[in-house]
Amino acid sequence: MHGTEPVITPEILLQAYACGIFPMADAADDPDLYWVEPANRGILPLDGFHVSKRLARTVRADKFEIRVDTDFEAVISGCAVSRSRHDSTWINDEIRRLYTALFNSGDVHTVEVWRDDRLVGGLYGVHLASAFFGESMFSAQTDASKVALVHLVARLKRNGFQLLDTQFLTDHLARFGAIEVPRERYLKLLAQALRQPADFYCPEEGAASPPLSGAAVISVLQSTSQTS
Repeated sequence: MHGTEPVITPEILLQAYACGIFPMADAADDPDLYWVEPANRGILPLDGFHVSKRLARTVRADKFEIRVDTDFEAVISGCAVSRSRHDSTWINDEIRRLYTALFNSGDVHTVEVWRDDRLVGGLYGVHLASAFFGESMFSAQTDASKVALVHLVARLKRNGFQLLDTQFLTDHLARFGAIEVPRERYLKLLAQALRQPADFYCPEEGAASPPLSGAAVISVLQSTSQTS
């Protein structure tokens, strides 16, 4: 599609996710998007999430303040920053337009990591039924994105989510227990997750309520997660 005349609507984007497809751009200054449907899909099994003992201590200590859905623009801007001259971003203006609309409609969520009232890390993703599609994360301080991921997984587990889609498998995600599954297997997992509703917010938590403490997060994960 050509970026100067928007063709993809937020509604079409959600339908694409429900079919196992997602959009990407070649670069931030490229106005075009293309659809991606990997032959092998990265997922992070919620019952196989791995947290190192060191990271668990960091989470328990509440060294960071965790906020949810308070500053999407800052999160996607953080994710869009190139990490180095060899690592360009794929988040272009069209991606920003679409996911901002989905955030405003409640279909995209953020987990934000703050320190001294400054956003130092976080992630965002799409929520459909009991599936969460992780889009991107960033870290401007040691462990910030890792802490965001730990809080996300605890939230998804506690609220009955069945699928955490990471799109691709990276060495970083593999350390947390992420795996690759063939497209056919992924589509079955997706179909199951789409049949079961799940709320991103905890039952007693409104959108403005503070997230779980670090100790509570680790407690949620301890039942099935691995630590080393």
